Amino acid sequence: MKQLIQQALDELSGPLQNIEIKKIEAVHGGCIHKSWKIHSQDGSLFFAKTCDKRNYAMLEFENDGLIKLGSYVEKSELQIPQPFICKKLNHISILLLPWFNIFNGNQQQLGKGLASLHLASSKNSLGKFGWDKEGFIGLGPQTKGWNSNWGEFFVNRRLIPQLQLTKKWGLHLTKYEKLLEKLIPLLNEHDPIPSLVHGDLWSGNVGTNENDQGIIFDPAIYWADREVDIAMTKLFGGFSIDFFDGYNEIWKLKSCFCERVEIYNLYHVINHANMFGGTYKNEAVLILEKLKDQLNC
Repeated sequence: MKQLIQQALDELSGPLQNIEIKKIEAVHGGCIHKSWKIHSQDGSLFFAKTCDKRNYAMLEFENDGLIKLGSYVEKSELQIPQPFICKKLNHISILLLPWFNIFNGNQQQLGKGLASLHLASSKNSLGKFGWDKEGFIGLGPQTKGWNSNWGEFFVNRRLIPQLQLTKKWGLHLTKYEKLLEKLIPLLNEHDPIPSLVHGDLWSGNVGTNENDQGIIFDPAIYWADREVDIAMTKLFGGFSIDFFDGYNEIWKLKSCFCERVEIYNLYHVINHANMFGGTYKNEAVLILEKLKDQLNC
């Protein structure tokens, strides 16, 4: 592996040209790619993700997401690792990034930085929701396409593609067609505008540095209602009151936000059910049935 990663480093230009690896260490925590901490002879540190060449599209999607998010970030509040290289080699695919020391510090700057990113991107959007390439949410597919109607986009490009996959474990989309129809106007009631979202904002994909600046990584980006990011922070926990205070200081969430949290997180719960099964399947069914009751379906 050291030799293969050195091959990628040899293709760098500019100030990073002629970097030689001293040693590499496996980094644990991810379940999709292999990850590495790279020590160079001159003391520089890098982070690399590697995978089979057949899965290059996943690294490319992440690479594009990091670059696009980085174009809207307020660097004094939020850091997003910017890729050095993403490419297929002879035997592997590799994404090479700067190394970040990640801490679990105060999350106020993290919240402010995310809100600033959402706000800045909303002022530069195309006025529609979506993404122009097929993407990934974890190991699951994230469907490309565009729609100026947010409710239609979220139902047709996020929920339905995931629900179509549930047939393999016994859940049938036809049972929830009326519910999905009712969700469309409900998701449009607060007049959402497109923002660039991280798309997979759970606590394992964020952190802080030694100065309490926020760090986000491993995105699954698209143009969306900004609330999808905030909703996911409530799915698995790990976000402090400082995060939400920081976010609201820059771009306050609407008071009706909580009405949509479970709907937005349904996308991730179904995706987890499709990938991992287990209790996620029961949770997906419970949420769908609860929503049916609430909306008299």
